[in-house]
Amino acid sequence: MLGFLLRLLPFWVREPLLIAVGSVLGVRIMYLAVRDHNRVAAGLGVVFLVFTAIRVYAVIRALRARRNPSPTASADGAAVDAAAQPQAQPQPQAQPQPQPQAETGPRPGPDTPKKKEEEHNAWGQAFAAVAVFGALAAALWLAPRFTPSDDNTTRPASCSGGTHEELPKAYKDTPRPVTGEELCKALNRPELAKLLGTPEETATTASSSNNTAPLTDGKVAEPEAEVAFDTYTVNVSATYNKLSIDQYVKLMKFGDEKDIKTLTVLGRPAVLASDHTMRLEINLGSGGSGGPVEEGPLARTLSVALDRNDRGGYCEITVWSTSGALPNDSALLDIAEKVLPRIPERPVR
Repeated sequence: MLGFLLRLLPFWVREPLLIAVGSVLGVRIMYLAVRDHNRVAAGLGVVFLVFTAIRVYAVIRALRARRNPSPTASADGAAVDAAAQPQAQPQPQAQPQPQPQAETGPRPGPDTPKKKEEEHNAWGQAFAAVAVFGALAAALWLAPRFTPSDDNTTRPASCSGGTHEELPKAYKDTPRPVTGEELCKALNRPELAKLLGTPEETATTASSSNNTAPLTDGKVAEPEAEVAFDTYTVNVSATYNKLSIDQYVKLMKFGDEKDIKTLTVLGRPAVLASDHTMRLEINLGSGGSGGPVEEGPLARTLSVALDRNDRGGYCEITVWSTSGALPNDSALLDIAEKVLPRIPERPVR
């Protein structure tokens, strides 16, 4: 069907169109063949380029034939004029008039302007076909760069940028507090998965909240953010109380924390500890009752003071997984070095 339609087109439309198609496809296929080292594609590209070269050669021959027409038609015209000349001689007169000599060259016929007009129309059609198809080829070539892809690649979760809710009174009473949204943006970094040792994963959820610390009657600001992957979940919180890291370590020794290790992070006192998370099962059936609180998987937490002098308050970075596996402590330290600079140090009271 396509070949039949092409044969219906005039020569000066069909041939430039085939040249444009062959050149664009040939160059594109050869580019992909070189990039992907595909010999089959390279062979196909050569076929298109050879086809294009043949069409170009045919067009060049046609142009030369138009510029240098065959002398047969001119010679025939001169012979006809010469044969007709004796018949057109008048009867002998007393004073015969001199007869004009026959022209040796071809006489311009009345259809010369028409031929020139047809030639200009052919050129116009050819250039119009090339221009139209060139625009279509460029659109097809550049479309993948400017149109959204329809693949099913998972996009990393982003922090919510919705309407800002009013902060609790504790945030207004705290000098330079960080918000949950700011913590989420500081935590949800492109390299977070790589820091956790799972660079091929993308964040599935990212959330934040502007809570207050429990058992403080809403007087202590405690914003937090959480980013979850398939393997690990990371939680970051900032607690603006008066508890120093030194006091926090003493409390840990009376609790169930394990593998307690004190250290310094970015010049601030810090402590590493492990503890189990809590697992709560909620039954949404007719009774609406939930199961007992159970011990969840082990979590590793890095607590860092909010200022270098440890005047109170701390930032906690906690990592856990449903399988119970934990990354190395170096991952927590790397995350802290990225997040802590985004949290203003607590000013002197």
